[in-house]
Amino acid sequence: MSKNVLARIQPPHNPTTSSSLKPGLKRFVNQAIRILNDPSPRWPDSLGNHFAEAGILVSEVAHHVFDRVYDAGLALRFFHWASDRRRQHGALGESGYSSLLKLLAKCRLFPEIELVQGGMAREDVRPTREAANVLIRSYADCGMIHQALRSYDAMQNVCGCSPDVFACNCLLNALVNHGRTGDARRVYDEMLARESAEGVDAVDNFSVCIMVRGLCSEGKVEEGEKMIQDRWGHGCIPNVIFYNTLIDGYVKIGNVDKAHALFKELISKGFLPTLQSFGSMIRGFCNVGKFDLVDKLITEMKERGLSVNLYIYNTIINGLYKHGCVVEAVKMVENMVQSGCEPDIVTYNILIASLCKDQRLREAEGFLGKALRKGFTSNKLTCTPLILAYSRQGEYEKASNLLIDITERGEKPDMVIYGALIHGSVLHGEINEALTVYRKMMEKGVFPDAEIYNVLLSGLCKKSRLEAAKLLLMEMLDHNIDPDEYVFVTIVDGYARHEKIAEAKDIFEFAIRKGLNLGVAGYNAMIRGYCRLGMMKDAMSYFHGMLKEQLMPDEITYTTIIDGYGKQQDLDKAMWMFRQMIMRKCKPNVVTYTSLIDGFCRSKNLDRAEDLFFEMKSSGLEPNVVTYSILIGSSFKEGRPEKAASFFELMLENNCSPNDVTLNYLVNGLINNISGSTSEIANIYQGEKCIPLKLFRDMILDQWAPQAAAYSVILICLCQHKMVKDALMLHDKVTKKGSLPDPVLSASLLHGIFLEGQSQALKGLIPCNLSKEDIKVASKYSLMLDKYLYEGRSSEASYILQTQVANHGSPDIEVHEVGVT
Repeated sequence: MSKNVLARIQPPHNPTTSSSLKPGLKRFVNQAIRILNDPSPRWPDSLGNHFAEAGILVSEVAHHVFDRVYDAGLALRFFHWASDRRRQHGALGESGYSSLLKLLAKCRLFPEIELVQGGMAREDVRPTREAANVLIRSYADCGMIHQALRSYDAMQNVCGCSPDVFACNCLLNALVNHGRTGDARRVYDEMLARESAEGVDAVDNFSVCIMVRGLCSEGKVEEGEKMIQDRWGHGCIPNVIFYNTLIDGYVKIGNVDKAHALFKELISKGFLPTLQSFGSMIRGFCNVGKFDLVDKLITEMKERGLSVNLYIYNTIINGLYKHGCVVEAVKMVENMVQSGCEPDIVTYNILIASLCKDQRLREAEGFLGKALRKGFTSNKLTCTPLILAYSRQGEYEKASNLLIDITERGEKPDMVIYGALIHGSVLHGEINEALTVYRKMMEKGVFPDAEIYNVLLSGLCKKSRLEAAKLLLMEMLDHNIDPDEYVFVTIVDGYARHEKIAEAKDIFEFAIRKGLNLGVAGYNAMIRGYCRLGMMKDAMSYFHGMLKEQLMPDEITYTTIIDGYGKQQDLDKAMWMFRQMIMRKCKPNVVTYTSLIDGFCRSKNLDRAEDLFFEMKSSGLEPNVVTYSILIGSSFKEGRPEKAASFFELMLENNCSPNDVTLNYLVNGLINNISGSTSEIANIYQGEKCIPLKLFRDMILDQWAPQAAAYSVILICLCQHKMVKDALMLHDKVTKKGSLPDPVLSASLLHGIFLEGQSQALKGLIPCNLSKEDIKVASKYSLMLDKYLYEGRSSEASYILQTQVANHGSPDIEVHEVGVT
């Protein structure tokens, strides 16, 4: 039996029956009803004559008429007739009005009730307690909360009596169902007060149960439990419904241990757990991933003769997927089918949503097809994850088709679906597509929230469409949607990144005037903008503004300012800010150290930059490609190639791949440091222990192209440190520039591949269009590499190249010693 039905159980009503009427009066009432049924226009006069001849007033029999007509239309006909002839035959009276109200309430004719109540007010007539109770129950059952509360208050303040417990329970139930627990609590407290003052049972089990359910729905489960305990022995008897409500409440707020304790208490007190008891506990254990306890509960259910229903199966499957137990979830679906419980659309929705979340889109499509073949109709819950997944992968046509399917079935796509399309489009940089979806949703009467606007604004700012972003913000304000902090931060950051600091400042201050706190992220955006422009005084004013607002600067704040001062070569202030950062227990990160290193490199203080580099490493932070590139470039610029080479080797030892900037610094640095006469070049790197630098010198002395020599050195270094993938990518990049295949590059890469043992990468390495002379050059340099890398011993690379020379440049390679063909 549902709580709604329980709340509506009423005491037996004993209306005036025919046996309680005197025979003469009974005949009079029956004849009056027959006249009311007369379709001819003469019935008002006939009814008037009927009352006049009998000498009976309307007030004496009105309630008998209303209790016996059963037809609201006839009752209203009698009401209007009596109202028109009130002076001749008297008014309806309290009993007549009350009986009419009860009949109209039973028929749910609420506008007519308002009409009758207006007549009662004019005649200063109050309804009986029974009629007022019926009104409260009818309004509450129909969800007319305002009218129900008004009737409840009027009954106490105007009628001078209190509603019975059944009417109050109906009102409590309606209030809780509509989320108005505060009003329900007020009514409940008044019920308790009447019970205390009048010594009557104004609160029963159902009253308490309804209130506990309302409190649990708001997460106030402990308060609900205390309410039950306070009522023990005061007309409130423990039962399984109370336990189920509390167990479900604790599960919803995540206190599964407390829910389990109550579940065990329920059993120890002699109550039999119901399907709802087991269902709530299973959902709780699924939420926290305790599937071993779920298995025990299922076993216990079967022992008690309870069948695992579809809802419980779906709960378990959903829980397994959420905790990454995919294999177990599939097995549970199989167990479900074997037990004779067929999956429903909810099951398929869970499967589809989980697979889409794991980016297993094709499997999700398979389950959608299976659901449709079984005759299920997909709904918004089915299609929303698919639409989001399609949008994220850029499959806009499929996403749009699903949206059309939803619309054609009569379902109105909601903000979640449109939001999925917009988010996916922006994710793939298709901002125009996202704006089209935005316009379409507005046309359909679905208005976006601040989150969708934030996604659109972010997309526009990333595409540098700042004016469009500003117009969208104005449009947002026109639609009375208040932008939140994230929206303003997005736009401020967009303008600041594009060095339009005046516009960024205007929007920042506009947000502040609206009473929004843009937080650390907003201040960081402004500081970043001013630092980009070298306006450090303005940047610091926002920094101090943060402190004034009691906002704690984070590592981004400090790093941005340090970088700004570094680029201005104001290293004293940069170091002061660095010390402030440490003093405020804000840990510097790689970017912080890199900004300082860059600043000292700009100031030509390479030694201090190097000290910071090793300080960073001793702090447990690994330098990134930007850090290494700055040091390599600065070392070459300061005429210290050996230092640049050592940083490059250290970079590769830490498995940090070079980027285009690094390679550019290396190639240009090597080339720019070997200008001069042959005798001068012969002395360069003479005492250098770094093998790549010695190789580079020898290649230059051998009249080889400096650029080819530089790239060869880099390739050797990459392969020496087992970074063949990077070496191959660099080789492809160099050869795709349109120049002819370089024999030195080929020889260098060949050596690197054998050094790492990646002989499977040999395929196609020696190009078909290398001439015999080119291969001879490659072989010569290969022997040179043998001298440095193998202490003069012949390598596999040299063997291959010498074989190629003997075969007159044939590209076929067959090296049996290493098993490579």
